Amino acid sequence: MWGGRPSELAWSYTTDESDRRLLVFDLRGSLAHARMLGETGSVSPEEADRMVDGLSRLLEEAETGAFEFESADEDVHSAVERRLGELVGASAGGLHTGRSRNDQVVLDLRLYLMASGAERRSQLHRLASTIADMAETHASTVVPSYTHLQQAQPTSLGHHLLAHAWAALRSADRFGDALNRISASPLGSGASSGSSFPLDSQAVAADLGMSGIIPNSLDAVGARDFVAEYVFAAAQSMADLSRLADEVVLWATSEFGWVTLSSDISTGSSALPQKRNPDVAELIRGRSASVFGDMTAILALQKGLPLAYNRDFQEDKRIVFNADDILAASIEAMVEVLRGLTFHVPAPLPNTVALDLAEVLVARGVPFREAHRAVATLVERLREEGRDLGRADGDDLTGAHPRLDASDVSSLDPAGSLSRRRSPGAGHEESVREQVAEVRRRSAGRNLG
Repeated sequence: MWGGRPSELAWSYTTDESDRRLLVFDLRGSLAHARMLGETGSVSPEEADRMVDGLSRLLEEAETGAFEFESADEDVHSAVERRLGELVGASAGGLHTGRSRNDQVVLDLRLYLMASGAERRSQLHRLASTIADMAETHASTVVPSYTHLQQAQPTSLGHHLLAHAWAALRSADRFGDALNRISASPLGSGASSGSSFPLDSQAVAADLGMSGIIPNSLDAVGARDFVAEYVFAAAQSMADLSRLADEVVLWATSEFGWVTLSSDISTGSSALPQKRNPDVAELIRGRSASVFGDMTAILALQKGLPLAYNRDFQEDKRIVFNADDILAASIEAMVEVLRGLTFHVPAPLPNTVALDLAEVLVARGVPFREAHRAVATLVERLREEGRDLGRADGDDLTGAHPRLDASDVSSLDPAGSLSRRRSPGAGHEESVREQVAEVRRRSAGRNLG
C-alpha cells in the first residue's frame, strides 16, 4: 500500500493497535462513502454495490466480534481494505476514491467520540440522579458546611450532596457542547485540499447523523481541537469526581466519622485488623492525575505543527482513549461508592450560628462590621471561659451589644439557622427538595432540546 516495506524497527515504531477500537466507526464511514460514490457516479453503480455488500458483511463481523486483525495490518483502515479485498476482490480498491487516510481517520475519531460522548453524558446523568436520591433522603439532616475545612454555617446533608450533582450535570452539558462541534464531517477534504471527484459530502454527513461538514479542508484534517475539547470535558469531570472522592475519604476517617463504608467499596488492611480503607475512592482521586496529564499531552501535541496533517496526530487516539476509559470506569465506580455509604453525621458545632447572631443585629440597624466585631468578641470571650454559643445565656448576649436581648438566645440553634436561610440555592429542606426535582428533570434529559 505504501510502495515498500519499512524496516522492522520503523514498522514496530509507527504501527499502533489502539485504533482498532475504531473498526465499527471506520466501517460505518466507509459504507456512507461507498454509497455516495455510487450515487454521484464517482464509481460505477455495480462497483459501489459490491463495496456496500462487502462492507455490510464486515460490519456484521465487527459487531459480532468475528472480524480478525492480522499482524501485517498497519492500522484499522488497512485491515478493512485488506478484508474487503478478500470478500469482493478488486472492487475493494475503489473504496479510497475521493478519500485520504487523513480525512478518513478524523471522521472515524469524530464518530467514535460522538458515541462515547453520548455514553458519558448518560453516565453523568445517572451519577447526578444517584446523588439526588441520596439528597432527598437527607433533605432535613442538619450538618456543618465548611470553608477552609473549618465549620462555617449549618446546612443540610442533602444540600451538600447536591453540590456534586450540579457539578455532574455541568460536566454532562460540557460533553453535549463539545459534541455539537465534534459532529461535523471532514470527509471530502482528502489529504489536504479536497478532491476532483463530484463528491456529495453533505449527503455523507447526513447519512452518518452528523450536523454538517467542516468548511475548510486544511482545517478539517489539520486540527485536533475537537479532541482537546473532549479531553478537557473528561478532565474536568475527573476533577469533580476527585473532589467527591476526597470528601468520601475524609468523611470515612475516625476524626470526621461521617460515614461507614460497606465492604463492597472498601478493603481491609493487610496488617491492621480494625481498618476499612476507602481504596475505590482513593483510586478515583489518583487516576484523575492521568487524565490531567492527557489534557497537557493533547495540547502539547498540537503545538507548533504546520498545516495540515502530520503523523504526530497518530498519538491523539492513545491520549483520548486513555482519558475516556478512565472517566467511564470512574463514574461507574463512584456510583457504587455512593451506594455503599451509610451516613451518621454529627451535628454542627454551636458556634456555626455566629453569623445568625450578627444578622440579628444588622436587622436592627447595626452596620454589619460592627455586628461582626461584637459577635466575634463574644465568641472569643466564651472560648476563654471554656464555653461556646450553645452555652451562652441572655446576660452574655446583652453584654455583647446593647441591641441584643435575652430572647435572642432562641436564634442560637443550628436547625433554626438552616430554616432561616431563604436566599436562592440555600440549604433548607424546601430548597433541597426543589433542587432534587430539578436535578432529576435534567438527568432524565427533558431539558436537552
